[in-house]
Amino acid sequence: MLNRAAIHAAITRQIGDGMGGFAVMVMRILDLRLIALRFGSACGEQAEACVGQLIADSLRPADTVLQSSDETFVAMLPGLHNRNHVLLAIAKLAAVFEQPHVVADDTPPWQTRAIIGVALFPEDGADADALWRNAQSAADDAQRRGDQYAFHDPHSARIHIDYHDLRDSIAANRLATYFQPIWNLAQQRIVGVESLARWTSRAQRPVEPEDFVTFAEQNHLISALTRWSIHSTLRHASALLRTPDFLLAINLSPQALSHGGVVEQLLDALNIWGISPTAVVAEVTETALARDMDMAVQALRRLRDRGVRVAIDDFGVGYASITYLSKFPVSELKIDKSLVASIASDARGAKLVESIIQFAHNLGLWTTAEGIEDDATQRRLLEMGCDLGQGYHLGRPEPADDFIARYAPRAAVAEAAAGK
Repeated sequence: MLNRAAIHAAITRQIGDGMGGFAVMVMRILDLRLIALRFGSACGEQAEACVGQLIADSLRPADTVLQSSDETFVAMLPGLHNRNHVLLAIAKLAAVFEQPHVVADDTPPWQTRAIIGVALFPEDGADADALWRNAQSAADDAQRRGDQYAFHDPHSARIHIDYHDLRDSIAANRLATYFQPIWNLAQQRIVGVESLARWTSRAQRPVEPEDFVTFAEQNHLISALTRWSIHSTLRHASALLRTPDFLLAINLSPQALSHGGVVEQLLDALNIWGISPTAVVAEVTETALARDMDMAVQALRRLRDRGVRVAIDDFGVGYASITYLSKFPVSELKIDKSLVASIASDARGAKLVESIIQFAHNLGLWTTAEGIEDDATQRRLLEMGCDLGQGYHLGRPEPADDFIARYAPRAAVAEAAAGK
């Protein structure tokens, strides 16, 4: 396996050739690692070699393809002076991964998905390290957004995350759990919370959740982060869930689901903290559903069999379809905030959201609208029959302890009144 030093050396040679502009392309081949896990190391190595050859055959003879890790390849493409030239190469690669391939002996045809990040020399970096980092950052951006590719954008460059800092913070419980309220729109009351993780790095700089969660997924920390999140969330929520029908939404990473064990972790933690599975909503982004449907279906079905509700998060902007919904044990759709944002002023956008709500209700599913930022949007969603809602207009995320201190006394009063 080639290491970072070997890749840096190859990029440095390309710079030294003096042939002008070129592109560094990072390609993450999602789910390639699972072949080795399911069929053995020999099949995994065959699959890596096959995918490397597929990439090389899709590019030009002058292009160089190297393997960086189990699921990551890097290519140097000389003579590409602008993004339009690179887009032609991306289109060829996309066509390759649209079809399943036999990538190893004794395995069925296997379809993977490529996430591509691109950095251009010299505008995106004058040395090998900068080009390599910026191409990886672009791949991070593409993967985070659910896109197939992205070019390096200095304006969206992500904060550097130190592996040891995040690992030690998880182990030492230095992350924080925040709760954001979930409202029943018809009853105009809080009926649950979504649990959100927050982290301040050793440099005392807050790190965006999408950044450190993605980093954890890519650096084998997601299982530890998921374990911390489950226990921290349930520890705080145990003070709230005495209220009948109070919901607790927990985000589950697709990587955690594919690694296995997360179902046992969640069910064991529910038993430890005395919380009923029926109070929990496991949220999975719809882009995650396309990565490994079989394993996700198995894990989520086991949760549903124990009473846990399952929600597709960010619905409407990714890969989910009627086919997916027919296979997944889904109980709820969370409509992405990008669709909700304009419904008060955009008639076509409003019709789209209303259609999603009606579609979900026809399937017997609940709907939650994300990103409710004003009263007009809330009223419009109520008219559409949307069940639940979240957003800054209804309540911002806040430290779990603060939310509990403010909400629990009111809940206790309501519970006492209901018991009379």
